[in-house]
Amino acid sequence: CDWVMLRLATPLLTMSICGTLPNLGVSGRQKQCAKIADLGLDQPKITGRIEKAGIPALPVGQQLFYLVAKAHQQNVTEQSNCDNDASGAWRHQAPSPVLDSQERKGDTGMPGHNVKKQPGFSTKSSMHVGRRNIMAGLGALAAASWLPSRLSAQGTVREADILIIGGGMAGCSTAFHLAQHGQDVVLLERGEIASQASGQNAGGLGGAGWGNVPNLLSYLTAGSLDIFKHLQIDMGYNMEFRQCGGLTGIHTEAQFEYVEDQVRSLAANGYDAELLSPREARAIEPGINPKLLGLSYFHGRGQADPIKSTRAFAHAAERAGASINTGQNVTAMSIRGDGSYSVRTDSGEFRCRTLVLAAGSWSGPVGRMIGLDIPIKPIRGQMWATAPQPPRVFHMLGSAESSLAWSKDNGADEDTPPNVTHRGTQRLTRHLYGRQRKNGEIIFGGDREDLGYNMTPDSAGIEVNRGHAAEVIPFVARLPIVRTWAGLMPFSLDGLPIIGRIPLRDNLFIVSGLASSGFGRGPMAGKLAADYMHTGHMPHVLAESNPARCVTEAV
Repeated sequence: CDWVMLRLATPLLTMSICGTLPNLGVSGRQKQCAKIADLGLDQPKITGRIEKAGIPALPVGQQLFYLVAKAHQQNVTEQSNCDNDASGAWRHQAPSPVLDSQERKGDTGMPGHNVKKQPGFSTKSSMHVGRRNIMAGLGALAAASWLPSRLSAQGTVREADILIIGGGMAGCSTAFHLAQHGQDVVLLERGEIASQASGQNAGGLGGAGWGNVPNLLSYLTAGSLDIFKHLQIDMGYNMEFRQCGGLTGIHTEAQFEYVEDQVRSLAANGYDAELLSPREARAIEPGINPKLLGLSYFHGRGQADPIKSTRAFAHAAERAGASINTGQNVTAMSIRGDGSYSVRTDSGEFRCRTLVLAAGSWSGPVGRMIGLDIPIKPIRGQMWATAPQPPRVFHMLGSAESSLAWSKDNGADEDTPPNVTHRGTQRLTRHLYGRQRKNGEIIFGGDREDLGYNMTPDSAGIEVNRGHAAEVIPFVARLPIVRTWAGLMPFSLDGLPIIGRIPLRDNLFIVSGLASSGFGRGPMAGKLAADYMHTGHMPHVLAESNPARCVTEAV
């Protein structure tokens, strides 16, 4: 165990024991580092071991100091098996609207250091290999105390081959897949990972499957579903993921005809879609309104916790060799004489050969820093939650009302993206999605409003959405709303994703414009972008998301 690595990985322990270990000699330091690595940094486990060891009740840092001193006094030489439990790996500056009590206590489902390494993980030597070795070498201590880096030294300059701006699902997935390719990648996030739309959504994902001839939508939905499975099942992350299926309620004869045609078309093209009677639907979702005319069913829909999932991607990227840095507010960007990029934050300067914009609803302001007009508008979505309930909702739920309305008139004009629920103050349609979380909360949302960067929930809109939900699953009308929240979704003006290389600048890429589905489609969007950067060849399905169609020079 290297003393310098310990200093880098655990400042708390450094402060606690730096006065003790330097005098022990190399062998002594190695022994004590091994002993500390065996402790882990899970508060309940440390407390339990401290009580068993008869150590005085002191602050955690002083207790660790006491443990080290005691171990040195007894000349401890054995090294126990490391603890697999990495709960407590994340710390949040402020509770998110979708953060439950377990997450506030630190139960984030991060796997321990000894999760089996997955195929494709890089072992290359890079500027981050020391951090990766810390993660492996310090075992549970490093895994349990993992935090995205927070740089504070003014005037520092860091270099990387690829720099990503944005710590939402799209950015974290891009970092993860680039690191798996062995690329030298750094990610910058202004706040905390998943602090914006990727952590504030309903947690829905998946769709109708791959189909006979997969298009971009197939890749983004079915492909992302497969990536969620990979992280949860193969890599050991507890993201509360499950492939639960989705039901969409049909309220009118017009909606029934529209959905019936849609289901027939999807099935004919190899997609997985069914039309159920209310009786059939109630056999798998007992709370469904028996007065509905029918429901479409997609077994390829799924759900996961937005915060846990996005942060799992960030953690997986870090384990694969990426550097994840939070609290990095980008203040300026420029192109240097050699064609590389200089990105300045409040902490210092970052330089890179390739720059990736994954800033979601802030893509427009970020693009203008390098003279580009990126036509993405922030669209406010809002949600509400009940108090925790016993298990009562078992699928992702929705309504066919908005789909029919947007098929007739999607509401787009030169300043308004398609498929929104309002034009100005006028409501065009109602939109609905919801589920029950693992903690028991029943959550719903649906409104999409062009209000700039306004993230204040509107109580009137919440009540409209609640009434809409009650038409699909009536018992929610009797449950009080205990909290509401809002977030901003990145809608492109033509409604299509913007993923790929921006030809107006050298080595500039973007992963954005995923509208209301950035969480559920971001994993595959990031993989496609990473594959493009790694190979230099654009995946054929990205032709319809080509930034060349819409990104222009800023006036």
